[in-house]
Amino acid sequence: MPAPTGEHSVVRWHPPAYDIRVEKIPVPQIEHPDDAIVKVKLAGLCGSDLHVYRGTEGLTEPSVCGHEFIGEVVALGESFHSDATGRPHLYSTLKVGDKVVSPFTVSCGECHFCRVGFTCRCIESRLFGTPHTPGGQAQYVRVPRAGGTLYNLQGISATPVASNQETKDTIGKLEDSSLLLLCDILPTGVFAAFQALNHPKTLPMMTSRSYPQSSGFAIPEGAVLAPLQPEDKGLTIAIVGLGPVGVCACIAILDMLYAKDIDFRIIAIDPTEARRKKVEAIYAKVSQAQSPARKGRLEVSDINASKDIVSAWTNRIGCNAVLEVVGNNSALSLAYELVRPFGCITSVGVHAEPPVPFSGRELYDKNVSFDFGRCPVRAMFPLALDLLLRRQDIFGQVGGEVSLVEKVVGFDVAAQTYDDFDKGRCGKVLFDPWR
Repeated sequence: MPAPTGEHSVVRWHPPAYDIRVEKIPVPQIEHPDDAIVKVKLAGLCGSDLHVYRGTEGLTEPSVCGHEFIGEVVALGESFHSDATGRPHLYSTLKVGDKVVSPFTVSCGECHFCRVGFTCRCIESRLFGTPHTPGGQAQYVRVPRAGGTLYNLQGISATPVASNQETKDTIGKLEDSSLLLLCDILPTGVFAAFQALNHPKTLPMMTSRSYPQSSGFAIPEGAVLAPLQPEDKGLTIAIVGLGPVGVCACIAILDMLYAKDIDFRIIAIDPTEARRKKVEAIYAKVSQAQSPARKGRLEVSDINASKDIVSAWTNRIGCNAVLEVVGNNSALSLAYELVRPFGCITSVGVHAEPPVPFSGRELYDKNVSFDFGRCPVRAMFPLALDLLLRRQDIFGQVGGEVSLVEKVVGFDVAAQTYDDFDKGRCGKVLFDPWR
């Protein structure tokens, strides 16, 4: 089936900065046999979009914005047919009319990086919302390497997380505004939590075994200097930045820690009071189902107070792990200040050109480990979907006290919405291209 023709409406950024326009451009067409054309039902406005909006990405050409979208397949390239073999299964199963959600990057599903799960570094990787890969804040979008990129929501019950009929029925009832969170922010929040809790430097606390036994190595009896004390087994974690991804990271790490029954203290940090109140409300809902005897607590804080709180909690030692979810040097500096010697920092914020604000000597002298970079959304999808299904009390609402999505708007207010989001006057907003 060919793609629709004519023109469609898009949200388009123009250089050098802060220039958002709603324009009519030709509807995208199939350019490669692996392409799909998707009719967009909803598109997200993400904090990462602000880097292009502010002109810090070095782009010199106009680009159709957005890397979060959910919609319906309206055209497929010649690679998609029932006899396709030896390729990702979508090439043989995806059909026109299927409902799909897309990660924020293209992934072929066939290269070394895709095979081992590092899908964000696929050799074909491209970021939606750039001049060469127009984004999803549009009525239609072309998806390259669609068989390795898209999630077919019709076939999602085949995944391990959705192996029973009850789950299948639940997925079918989810709102598009909830499913769209799988494009980026929820998997990225889960990824940040997963990276921190599975780092070799946090495993002693997760396993109650000293390093390097905590990573599975056998140590001769008597080689361990002293047994772990109760205070050694608790985790202290900071989350820097409480935008939508930071909120998802809070929910994900609480969920993981409650499942392990580990003593923990989390400090969630943001200078914006509205964001701190949102996380407080979410924590109240998440924790209310836990037994009073359950270990662990979360506290919100502004930047300055956070340093004193961590110092008091840890007797000035610092955090075992810091999740940096902002993407600027002030956030990195705070993360370095809060982390303890032999701690780790997981940074999923999108950083621009300035170099990191510390020297090799500073890193060496503190034995700090850093994990930087994009979330492999395609690989993290099962974990994110599982959390989405279990926390519909948070992820299933729009506009509520604990909702991640604040509102759904039309393209007619796109420019104002970008300005409001940039200045912190609103939270997560979705666009309905047909409103």
